[in-house]
Amino acid sequence: MKKINLPWLLGFVWLADSVLVPFQISFAQLTEYSIIPVRFTQVRVNDGFWAPKIETNRTVTIPAAFKQCEITGRLDNFAIAGGLKQGTYKGERYNDTDVYKTMEGAAYSLAVHPDAQLEAYLDSLIFLISAAQEDDGYLFTARTAQPRVLGGIGEKRWSELGVSHELYCAGHIYEAAIAYYQATGKRTFLDIAIKNADLLVRTFGPDKLRGFPGHQEIELGLVKLYRVTGKEGYLKLAKYFLDQRGKDIKLTQYPPNSRFAIYNDPEQIQAHKPVLKQEEAVGHAVRMMYMLSGMTDVAALYNDSDYKNAVNRLWENIVYKKMYLTGGVGARSDRERFGDNYELPNLTAYNETCAAIGNIFWNYRMFLLYSDSRYIDVMERVLYNGFLSGVSLSGDKFFYPNPLESNGRNRFNKGSATRQEWFGVACCPGNVARFMPAVPGYIYANKKDTLYVNLFMSNKASIVLANDSVLIEQKTRYPWDGTIGITISPDTSRKFALCIRIPGWTHNQPVPGDLYRYLDTKDDKIQVLLNGKNVEYTMKNGYAVIFRNWNKNDEIRVALPMPVRRIIAHPAVKDDVEKVALERGPLVYCFEGIDNENGVLNRILPDNADLTVEYRPDLLGGVAVIKAAFSDTPEGNQHRQTLTAIPYYAWSNRSTGEMAVWLKRR
Repeated sequence: MKKINLPWLLGFVWLADSVLVPFQISFAQLTEYSIIPVRFTQVRVNDGFWAPKIETNRTVTIPAAFKQCEITGRLDNFAIAGGLKQGTYKGERYNDTDVYKTMEGAAYSLAVHPDAQLEAYLDSLIFLISAAQEDDGYLFTARTAQPRVLGGIGEKRWSELGVSHELYCAGHIYEAAIAYYQATGKRTFLDIAIKNADLLVRTFGPDKLRGFPGHQEIELGLVKLYRVTGKEGYLKLAKYFLDQRGKDIKLTQYPPNSRFAIYNDPEQIQAHKPVLKQEEAVGHAVRMMYMLSGMTDVAALYNDSDYKNAVNRLWENIVYKKMYLTGGVGARSDRERFGDNYELPNLTAYNETCAAIGNIFWNYRMFLLYSDSRYIDVMERVLYNGFLSGVSLSGDKFFYPNPLESNGRNRFNKGSATRQEWFGVACCPGNVARFMPAVPGYIYANKKDTLYVNLFMSNKASIVLANDSVLIEQKTRYPWDGTIGITISPDTSRKFALCIRIPGWTHNQPVPGDLYRYLDTKDDKIQVLLNGKNVEYTMKNGYAVIFRNWNKNDEIRVALPMPVRRIIAHPAVKDDVEKVALERGPLVYCFEGIDNENGVLNRILPDNADLTVEYRPDLLGGVAVIKAAFSDTPEGNQHRQTLTAIPYYAWSNRSTGEMAVWLKRR
């Protein structure tokens, strides 16, 4: 790990909880979810694609984010609030969360890669957070540290919940505190979270203060805290906050020229209707993704059919009408929000990195609820494209928006035409830092006598299946190659179902619904072998199900065909009419000016172009590129042209210039 500069904090490390009696709590399992995820700590990823990215996150992204939190005064805010340092609050009212999210990512890294220096640094931060917490549990440095009223936080607690982010910050406290407790067994941070959550339970409710957060997140944190402590009051409060949206609660109205005037529109914060009556995704995309994740938790935990119907309805609206080919969501840069149905512009697409991460959170919860692979299909699309594009290959530069086209001049990325090291509103870098180390936890899931293989990457995992341990190992070059080797080794010979996801893109469906479709139909066969021989399997909910008695070192070989596919969009997507995009396996491709002479924005990709694949180990950390060769005249080959496409996630890592996912057809 790169050395982290420890400023004046080091003097306080000895006060942190280095030795404590383990916190005695019951880790309640959410049996209401039909599927149980396999934790990332049980999986060791060792492949050539994801392992380097996770390691870069540990050694570069997390230290860089902490460094920026130091430079920009985010850590000072806690010290000032705690009376440890003189000064005034710096930055936006929600800056605390950038510290919490980075701490969460650091805790996840610690859980699988012990690091005494990093742990000591986190302990020093926890001391600062503890000092900043008020006696009754309130923790929001924008109010405590500020000698004057900071815009948007209100004159008193909870008075401007629509914009204050008090509850948003609290949710990230809980997630970070739980991650650190589970990684180290230390309870000080968890105690801080519990003290804050208990304050909220005492404060909000039907016969108490009525209200809900303008930016959803507290719901996710409360559900996690319920899982760890078993305190049902946290779960009830999460549902209460969701149920209050769209009710007759007066929100603060701001002057038209105020920076907060956008929140006069209740659609922006999904408060225009009760959540159970919302039929279309509207408003701020990150808020919507977090809200839908919380709603899915409530649907599962309460087995609530109304909540299930609501998330199903909104999932169909987003996936069938409002999702980009990359899995990104949020078409409008104006207010970072969803557009109308089929409104999916390329050059001005917003597709915030945080919204992509939220889309992963939500679709994985939908899978846990319904055990259907279509949710993993969407999740995988976001993972390899909409999310991964948000961070540079070097791990220290980021995209806030992720457009599908760039002219190389438009400063779409918060004032820049390329990636930046940090932002004034820095939610995306911290979100990347906390999500990347958790990726191994999305590979497997199980229930009773069923083991699900959802994602394909080389790894080894130990999974408890109906009280028996099963070792599973994958070997693959995915996403560059569709061959996956899976070795199954139960402790003792036993019968169970192995469910291997067969991605929708292998059977002519890039995404569920008809928003995108392949220009041609392929009938390439999927091959599944057991110990070198064909094996019988049944297809259920998108999974190849092999139910048999498994023995040590049983070997499965799955071969997924990976031809280059041309994609066209629904005709109602005006920006993509008469255009085509390319993908191969789970990867969406784009054309960059640096690879294509004369630029890419006005180029034509004929339907009869010859498409070939070449793996380039020397390019962008090793990528498979697509070459499109064609004649630009009908007379023949005398004017032969070649276009080169790279994976979308890797664009803007070499230079600033033109980029396009969709090209004109001929």
